[in-house]
Amino acid sequence: MNDWVDWFPLVFFPLKAIVLGVGMFFAIKWHRDQEKKK
Repeated sequence: MNDWVDWFPLVFFPLKAIVLGVGMFFAIKWHRDQEKKK
């Protein structure tokens, strides 16, 4: 029974893309906040 192997990439890759996108968004947001403080 290797059914999960079929849908694992379908879930994993979009999830990875979302996590990276959110991470980049917060990194940019944090960097802009640091610039405002100066």
